Amino acid sequence: MLYYDAVVIGGGLLGCFTARNLRRYDVSVALLEAREDVCTGVSRANTAVVYGGQDNKPGTRKAGACRRANETFGELCETLGVRFSRCGSLMVCFGEGGLRKLRRGLERGTANGVAGLRLISGHEARALEPGLNPAVHAALYAENTGTVDPWELCLAAAENACLNGAEFRLREAVLHIERGDGFFSVFTEKEEYRCRFLVNCAGLGAEKINAMLGFRDILLAPTRADYMVLGEKHGRDIGRVIFYEPEEKGRGITAVPTVDGNLMLGPSEISRGGAPAFETTADGLRFIREQAALLLPGTDTCDAVRVFSAARPNPRYASDTAGNVRSIDDFPIFTPESAPGYVSFCGIKTPGMTCADYLGAFAAGRCRDLLGVRENTAFDPVRPRPPAMSELRDAEAGALIAADPRWGRIVCTCKQVSEAEILRAIHAAPPCTTVDGVKRRTGCCLGTCQGSRCTEKIVGLLSRELGVPVSEIAKDGDGSWIIR
Repeated sequence: MLYYDAVVIGGGLLGCFTARNLRRYDVSVALLEAREDVCTGVSRANTAVVYGGQDNKPGTRKAGACRRANETFGELCETLGVRFSRCGSLMVCFGEGGLRKLRRGLERGTANGVAGLRLISGHEARALEPGLNPAVHAALYAENTGTVDPWELCLAAAENACLNGAEFRLREAVLHIERGDGFFSVFTEKEEYRCRFLVNCAGLGAEKINAMLGFRDILLAPTRADYMVLGEKHGRDIGRVIFYEPEEKGRGITAVPTVDGNLMLGPSEISRGGAPAFETTADGLRFIREQAALLLPGTDTCDAVRVFSAARPNPRYASDTAGNVRSIDDFPIFTPESAPGYVSFCGIKTPGMTCADYLGAFAAGRCRDLLGVRENTAFDPVRPRPPAMSELRDAEAGALIAADPRWGRIVCTCKQVSEAEILRAIHAAPPCTTVDGVKRRTGCCLGTCQGSRCTEKIVGLLSRELGVPVSEIAKDGDGSWIIR
């Protein structure tokens, strides 16, 4: 049996930021993740948009959290060495029906205290984004919208949490939880963890974690969506996030200029049926192509370098009496009086990435108050950005190569990723033992060839560095290269 003051279940964005914020106080922290790496569930695929708060119902925790999180997001990313672009956004429409929705968005944003919002004409929108359809009628411009790499953000939070003493336990799915007098016993296949404070950040599995403790107020109906990533040419052509507000009921796609320089299109709104969570569908990709042709007529979706699918937890309530859980328009944060050391983030979705640090700080604050702990004076919030050959000047790259020749051995030619960067990823904390883990940490396999020229080399480096035969490294059910 292992004892910790706090245990976090789930290694996505919310779990990693919760672990990091808990270490701001004098508490021991363990994070339990069922998969072989962090950032492998809901957090691995989303629109990468940092929202401003104009889409949220006024008066809710979500509205206030999103606005405050957006205002400090640049500072957070600078502290963690993460790329962030405050590029702004346009929510466009093609007629009066859509314009009424934009006006409601402006009213919501104003009520929420969101700065930099204004309605503009279609002509003004096209002056900002010439690639827009000439038929665009109007747009809601939001200057505070931004984009970030969700992988970078999650991994930076995880590394900083580890640097500050949080322990990450991977491949430890939670099987059973028991409540004692002032403590919780969390059982995995490998160990029993006893703690005084427990946080449920299990994403799509959060409903099951709640049920282990006898709480069934929140039910999840996961939805799935497809995305398409276009080459860097299109990323240069579009400077702002573009949301499409259809005239009729339903949702249009979003066009996102990524921090990597690509253009991402999605999500689809096609029913996925029983398709696996990360498997794309022909109907979903067809929907994206049709919507892209309407929104950005000059966009060539044949230039797609990657398509992928995302799964999102869609919460609903089992009854009208959900204790202190707020309405469906808000974050369904559950803090039951019968289990005062338990915080459940079951059903957190958009803008969950934007608010991950805020929500993690909320959980840490409850832990501080309930356990009566002091601040951790040794806590260091800074995680310097790791050097990358693709970002270095010639003199800087030359100095690194002179000190360590592995910096000059390029493994991924598309993204100019060196052997030294891959070795840092493999030996980082939390540990990286998969090709997908290397990809998320370095950008390998994300270029034009999509890993066809570098995957074999990465497998060889994993085998050498981890002391595992190449024959033991294979693909799992969702296509990730893992150690058997």
